[in-house]
Formats: sequence, C-alpha cells, structure tokens
Amino acid sequence: MRFHLTRPASAAMVAALAATMCAVLPAVAGASPEARISKTYKLSALRTDIVVASPSMGKDVKVSVLTPRDGHGPRPTVYLLDGAGATQGVSDWITKGRAGEFFADKNVNVVLPMGGAGTFYTNWRSDDPKLGKPQWETFLTRELPPLVDRQFDGTGRNALIGLSMGGQAAYALLSRHPKMYSGAASLSGCPPVSGPLNQGYVRTTVAKGGGDADNMWGPPGSQLWRAHDPLLHLGALRGKNLFLSAGSGAIGPLDLAPRPTDGLPRDAVNASGSVLELGAYRCSLEFAVQLRQAGIKYTDGFRLIGTHSWPYWRGDLPLAWATISRGL
Repeated sequence: MRFHLTRPASAAMVAALAATMCAVLPAVAGASPEARISKTYKLSALRTDIVVASPSMGKDVKVSVLTPRDGHGPRPTVYLLDGAGATQGVSDWITKGRAGEFFADKNVNVVLPMGGAGTFYTNWRSDDPKLGKPQWETFLTRELPPLVDRQFDGTGRNALIGLSMGGQAAYALLSRHPKMYSGAASLSGCPPVSGPLNQGYVRTTVAKGGGDADNMWGPPGSQLWRAHDPLLHLGALRGKNLFLSAGSGAIGPLDLAPRPTDGLPRDAVNASGSVLELGAYRCSLEFAVQLRQAGIKYTDGFRLIGTHSWPYWRGDLPLAWATISRGL
C-alpha cells in the first residue's frame, strides 16, 4: 500500500495517516504474543494454582506455586519436575512427595508444572500423534519465570529438582541455561542420554506416555540428542550446586511397609521398581564418575537399597534441598 501526498501534510492529515497505517498493519505494532496468567486459584494459604496462556505451547498450562508460611520476599524459586508417570491434574510432588509440607517453612517459591508426562520437559522437533509438539524448554526458561517472579515476588534466582524423567530434564536445562539456574538435583534419573542403554531409557520413557522419541530429538545420536546430553556439556555444570541420588534396586524396608500400589500386587510393583531403579543407579553412577574425572563437585546421595518409588524420593528431597539451596 502506497500513500502519495500532493501538498504539505497538516497535523490532522498526519494523524489520519497514522491511524490508517495502524489499522492495515496491526502486526507491525504488535510483537509476538506474550505468555500471561489467565486464571488464578487460591487453593490454600500456601498453594496457588495458575493457568498460563502459553504462546509456545499453543495452549493453557496449569502450574502450582507453593509459597512459605512465614516467608518474606523477594525470594528465590525452585522448579520441581515430575517423572513420566505424573498425572495431568496435579503434580505428584504435591500428592505423593509431600512437597507442600516440606517447603512450608522454607523461604522459597516452589513451582510445579503439570502435564509433562513422557515429554522430558524439552522442545519437541515435530508433531507427535499422542503428545503433540510440546515446547517445555521455552515455557520453563522464557515464559514462566518472569510471570512467577512478578506474581510471587521472586528474585530471579532459580534451581531445579527432578525425579526420574524430570531428573534428566533438570540437568539438561541447567547445562543449556547455566546463567538461569544455580543448581540441579536428579532423584533416580538418568542425566546422560548418550549410548545405547541411555538412549533406550529415553525411548522407553517416551513410549510409556504413548509418544515417539524421534519426534522429540530425532534419531538417536543426532544433533538434538547431543545438545540435550549434560555429559557432553560438563563445562556448563562447573561451579553449580549439583545433587545425584539413586538406589541400587535392592528391596528395602520402605518397600515392605504398607503403601498404595494402585491395585497391583505388591510383589509386581516392587519388581518393576527394582528394575527401573537399577537402571537409574547405573546411569547416575556413570554420570557421577564423569563429573569426578572432570573435577566437577557434586553431592552424592546414592543408596545401597531402594526401588523406583516415592518413599525413597521423599527421603531424598531434604538432601537435595540442602545442596541446591546453597546457591539460592
């Protein structure tokens, strides 16, 4: 569209021209849409659920935020990431991990995103028939933090704690955004994704959620797999507050105590948890050895017993917090 002025423009003409340009070219004036909190639910004195309209995810994302009982702001933030079996409605850290009880007396905001099961909290490269095309990394590192800091008086200091699948994501996010996070903790996770065993773990975890890992990072060993492997980016972890924990898979007293088994036989639950934890133990030990050889300090939370289950993760949480809180 062209405008031709045949005589000097008056102030009224200039104003009219500007209005016309704004009407026909709205995209010029408006940048890409920003994430915003569209709904807020105050569920208790210490828990607020928010709904974030996320341009990157192309949908609303539910997030729980825990605030301290007697806290004072501004305060730092810790992001708690679920494992692959997380439910959609509320984070397992709240329903099974007792995060609300643990953090009630800690002067920190605790952020728990929902709906990440099977996604590794990463940006997917292509659409998946089951999981869509989530863009968790963009959401967690660019869209959500400023909203949390503004709404809940955050300082901009952040750390990550993840279990199982979330443990890998915590270290991947730290290695890719070292200026954003002061530390990360992996509870029964597998931070490195190189090699057949580790790649198999990732593919199996995604498949458990009904997805195909090729839609996430492409074929195993490709550029995106390497880009999300903390083992290949150890320099970004140097000087950070790091925690690693996992059990050997051996059945322990906590596995024999009464606890919910979702209607499955206890022996079957323990056997499955034993196998999963053994894999996490091997992978985490491999990662710990590499950290030690590189001269990168970390806190060791390895256990001689324990399966892939919440009774052990609840016990690991205070240890993980003691480590990552040093950087907050």
